[in-house]
Amino acid sequence: MQPTFVRNGRSIDFIVEDDRSRYLARAPATGGEIERITEPGQVFSQFTGVNRRAAVRLSRPGEPYEIYALEGRQFRQLTNHNASWLEPLELGAVSGIEFDSRDGEVRVSAVLTTPPDYVAGQRYPTILWIHGGPYGQDQYSFDFERQLLAANGYVVVQVNYRGSSGRGKAFGQAIFADWGNKDKEDLLAAIDYLIEEGIADPDRLGLGGWSFGGILTNYVIASDTRFKAGISGAGAGNYLSMYGHDEYVFSYDKEFGPPWENPETWIKLSYPFFEADRIETPTFYLGGQEDWNVPILGSEQMFQALKSLGVPTQLVVYPGEHHGFSRHSFNKDTYERYLEWFGKYLLGNDDSD
Repeated sequence: MQPTFVRNGRSIDFIVEDDRSRYLARAPATGGEIERITEPGQVFSQFTGVNRRAAVRLSRPGEPYEIYALEGRQFRQLTNHNASWLEPLELGAVSGIEFDSRDGEVRVSAVLTTPPDYVAGQRYPTILWIHGGPYGQDQYSFDFERQLLAANGYVVVQVNYRGSSGRGKAFGQAIFADWGNKDKEDLLAAIDYLIEEGIADPDRLGLGGWSFGGILTNYVIASDTRFKAGISGAGAGNYLSMYGHDEYVFSYDKEFGPPWENPETWIKLSYPFFEADRIETPTFYLGGQEDWNVPILGSEQMFQALKSLGVPTQLVVYPGEHHGFSRHSFNKDTYERYLEWFGKYLLGNDDSD
């Protein structure tokens, strides 16, 4: 990612995404051995340099992105925009965990965030917070949402399920034309692991995510009734209705085949909607009115299915918004609604109605 010539053109520096980290690497311009410049456990998102001078955008679990000068292999911080905001805050501890997939085919990695007052040996309400993509990863950078949830008393687990990036081509393609199977099972393996480790309270499990994270939320609640609260942002459950309505027709044709050629595949992939009567989890649906990535139709249909079945649900449509919201007041509103929904069903807060 972002290859940049350095040292008068003799080398090329670039960013490598690798299992929850993004590190800097260097290769001779004429070919040869690739050299790691930085260690894992941190995330570089941008890099620019000329000759022996370079600037990088760097984040760590407890530090939002700042600009650093790269001097040899050492970093010198150039900006400190977030210091005053962070100074009075007590952040949750962030660590990496690994566990076997349910089918035993792979080791799955995840990022675990515990509340600031976490006490080892106690069980906590736990939220499975799912990244989108699916080709993306949760990583060792500062994450506002994980810290917001942890600050309100939740253990948060973010799983790099099969289909995620950072683990190679085969791992990323493992869910090709097979959504809601191995990816979902990897998410459930994380919950199994945290319950077995005495961290997660099995009676207070929640989940949620945005985009493919919202889609996977629907797959999970249609497969496992342990979860007491769900949040599906910009998600869907019936892909037949998405064909020609969203922006993925080319991808659908290449991955699933057109619906008239492979109707069984489309029905199978749409089991959250066509088998919605398996869902017992109170689930909150939300999205942007103008979203053409994952149109609000997907959330409307899942909301109506749960409403018809008598499962507690709610739908909020944000006017004028697309896949990512641009109005700060709407972003603030979503976070407040997240905490209200989880508070009601995981903590028993009576004032969250």
